Order: sequence, then C-alpha cells, then structure tokens
Amino acid sequence: MTTYDVHAHICPTELIDLLRVDGHRFDTEVLTGPDGDVSLVFAGRQKVGPLPPELGDAPARLAAMDSAGVDVQLVSHRTELSAYALAGDSGVRYARAFNEILAAEVSRAPDRFVALGTIPLQHPTAAAEELRHAVRDLGMAGVEIASTVDGTALDAVELEPVWEVANELRCLVLLHPLPLRGVDLSRYFLANMVGRPAESTIAAAHLVFSGVFDRNPDLVVCMVHGGGFLPYQIGRMQKGYQVVPHLAARHLRTPPLEIVKRLYYDSLVHIPQVISYLVDLVGADRVVMGSDYPYEMHERQPVKAIEAVPSLTDEQRSLILGGNVERILAGIKR
Repeated sequence: MTTYDVHAHICPTELIDLLRVDGHRFDTEVLTGPDGDVSLVFAGRQKVGPLPPELGDAPARLAAMDSAGVDVQLVSHRTELSAYALAGDSGVRYARAFNEILAAEVSRAPDRFVALGTIPLQHPTAAAEELRHAVRDLGMAGVEIASTVDGTALDAVELEPVWEVANELRCLVLLHPLPLRGVDLSRYFLANMVGRPAESTIAAAHLVFSGVFDRNPDLVVCMVHGGGFLPYQIGRMQKGYQVVPHLAARHLRTPPLEIVKRLYYDSLVHIPQVISYLVDLVGADRVVMGSDYPYEMHERQPVKAIEAVPSLTDEQRSLILGGNVERILAGIKR
C-alpha cells in the first residue's frame, strides 16, 4: 500500500532565486536576514517569513518522509505564499512562475511527490485559467487556496468561475487557513492553536451556507487540521439551518450536515480520539493523512498516528493512509 501525506509545504529554492533576480516583475522583494534566513515581501506590504529552510531542502524532505513511512507527499506552498496582495498582472505572473517551478521540482522525483499549485484568486478569471493550466498542462493534482482573498471571504460571487472549473476538473482543492484577523491572539501561541482552526471554520462555513457545494456537486475540497472546528460544531450549524432558515438556509438545497460529509479532512488532530470522531461523523472514506511538514506543529510520524487509533479497522486505516487519495487522483478530469 502506498501512503500519501496531503498536507506538506514547500517553497522551491528556484522560486527564491528567480525573485532575487527578477522580483520587480512580480512586485516582490526578497529579504535576507543576518543568519541567512529568507523572507518575502509582496506588494510592499505583506511580509512572509522567515521561511524554514526545510521548505526548499529536498534531501531533508525525503529523509523525513522515509523516517515517517510516507511514500508520497502532495506538496503545496505555505499559505501566505498565495500572495493575494499582488495586484494587476504581477499576481498572475507570480502564480504562473510558482506553478512552473513547482512542476519542475516535482518532476525530479515523480514517484515521491505530487504537486498542488497556487492560483491568483485576487484575479478570479485568471485564477480559473491558471487552475486549468496547472491541472491539464502541468499535471498537478489541484491547488491549495487560502481561507480569504486579502480579506475577502470565499463566498464572493466573483469567485464562482473558480469553483466551476474546479468542479469540472474534479481536482483537489486544499483549503488552508491564514492567520485569523481582528482578534488579539498574540499570547500563548493562540494564533496558531485557536486562530488558524477558527479561520478554517469561518472559510468553510461561508462556502457551505452560500450554496457553493450545491451549485458544484463534484467539488473535491479537503480541509487541513481536521477541518478546524467545523466537524465538531456542525450540530450547531445544522440547528441554525433548521430554526433560522431565512438566514441560514436561504442559499441551500442540502442540509449543512450532509455537505460536511462530502468534504475531506486531514488527520492532523494530534490525538486518536478525534480521528475516531471524524471517522464516525463523515466516514473513513473522507479522512486523509496529513502532517503539515515542516512546521513546528507538524506530525513527525503521521503513519504511526493513524496506526495507533484503536477504533479503526484495517480497511479504514488503508483508506486514510492512501486509498482515499488514490481515488481522488484517479477521478481528476485532465
């Protein structure tokens, strides 16, 4: 059985090299710290970094995968590298360059890596075109998108062309949170532990209640971090749909609980009881293995984490470790 990690981040060194030389074309600046650490600044206002060196270290990545028993990583950018702050053609050029470079990087070890690209959601028409290019021309399995588009929620009507193309292609859309805005979570590491899952929940709820999944029934969306808080508070959302329909149900044909069961969720929940709950709620055929490599909260042994869940059957473990991803990959309409 082949094991797949759907949640692993990357930033090829070739991208940094390109931006050092030609950053003006992408309205992007590369900053190098006194210790050699690298940060990027998009549009003069969005700083991302320092970037962990492991993001671009292929030998270290492969060694970590081998140690963890991970056969294949679906690699995607750190979410802030979506660069939605880039206006005009610079954002479109950046996404195209990132995808071309990532495709070349993955092609060096096609038995170990599958690419998830980026699309310029701040330019929805171009984003839909880039999605087609990434999947059909570059052979990518899909894309990673962030939880908001420079502050705009994912239910914005302007994004409908993107959902339509993703629905047509049946490619994977990995939904990853940005930091939660407007709340002081600067203490106790709460920005990560609470803010990121909350941000995912809000983003997914906008998609669910706006009817995006009803209009696009073949969308393949995977939420990281076990879905944020969505699967664990879906009962409250289902209740709201029932008792306040003029607000919660006006765009829906399908109850939110049933929509939530159509999404995929990675296994990065850190304790086996939560994996058991996820499987009970949505089924083992909707849970996939994820590690969040190489960040501090990442699961170093994601295969063992699945194998250690006592409630799972062998068939369920097989689905989570790889069978579900193989089904997703086989269903892409290239």
